[in-house]
Amino acid sequence: AVQLVESGGGSVQAGGSLRLSCVGSGVTISPYSMAWFRQAPEKEREGVAVVWTHAGATYYADSVKGRFTISQDNAKFTVYLQMNDLKPEDTAIYYCAAAFGGTRNPLLPDDYTYWGQGTQVTVSS
Repeated sequence: AVQLVESGGGSVQAGGSLRLSCVGSGVTISPYSMAWFRQAPEKEREGVAVVWTHAGATYYADSVKGRFTISQDNAKFTVYLQMNDLKPEDTAIYYCAAAFGGTRNPLLPDDYTYWGQGTQVTVSS
């Protein structure tokens, strides 16, 4: 079975940085895309960044563009999210997700089949 395990969350002050990691296992082929989502209390899960694993292309939500960077290590089925200049509104549980088919909208959760358990990111002002 496919498993995704996130790590790297924590508490930082505004303006600080964190690097999240997501390690996948249980497959012999690369996913079509991998993405990071986040969910704040009483809010819907929102897409943050996505990487198409074969092409290496990336896409970001406007709210994080220029501050967050998604990267991957295909050989290790691993994806990272470097988060800089963090803001209190970035506080959320961050999840990684993998899709093995095409996605209609890469920043919507509907087409992602596999999810990690999440890691908490808290940014204080």
